[in-house]
Amino acid sequence: MSNGIKKVFSEVPGTYDLLNHLLTFGLDVRWRAKAAEIAAVGGGTKWIDVCTGTGDMAIALLSRADESTTVYVSDFSEPMLDKAKLKSETGRLQFVTADLRSLPFQDSSFDLVTISFATRNINTSIEHLCECFSEIYRVLKPGGRFVNLETSQPDSGLIRFLFHLYVRIFVKIAGRLISGSKIAYNYLAHTIPRFYTAEKLSDILLKTGFNEVNIYTMFMGISAVHRAVK
Repeated sequence: MSNGIKKVFSEVPGTYDLLNHLLTFGLDVRWRAKAAEIAAVGGGTKWIDVCTGTGDMAIALLSRADESTTVYVSDFSEPMLDKAKLKSETGRLQFVTADLRSLPFQDSSFDLVTISFATRNINTSIEHLCECFSEIYRVLKPGGRFVNLETSQPDSGLIRFLFHLYVRIFVKIAGRLISGSKIAYNYLAHTIPRFYTAEKLSDILLKTGFNEVNIYTMFMGISAVHRAVK
């Protein structure tokens, strides 16, 4: 992943969780819970949350994992992982510093891979996104699940316009003021309106090799969960 994106996330760990909750009016917690509920179906003994950030998705997974399940987390940003390690709930997690393009695991290692609100960041180009999805595919066991939670594009033109307006104005300004990072929330406000529709992202997953892709949209299509099977 680019050094520019790594710099973005090195600036915001201290206020990252607060802003996620504030800018989504707390809905991000419910969205992660829904994604974790979908992800847990099928079980397995080895799960990983990639691009974990401060670990909130991994914590949601832990609450649904059997005692026999080991939950790994990976991220390329050590400051974000350091923030995650401060949370008492992450004590059972196995931490790995790694770039998603080159995960330090053998083929067919995991029953489940999840990612939440980070797919936009690896979408520097469709080729790069497919490269990352292919790496996820590689480390999944046959029959393993990949669950992707991300912002999406509402079907309604009016809702989409209002959503993009909110992102350009409130998210950009409030994020900058609270975090102190101009670049991080300019970047966020730039990527959200330009990300794929749920259907387009499903097509990309299928082209990468996944099958049985199911889409679960939430809050008028502002966010979506994709569940794909290897």
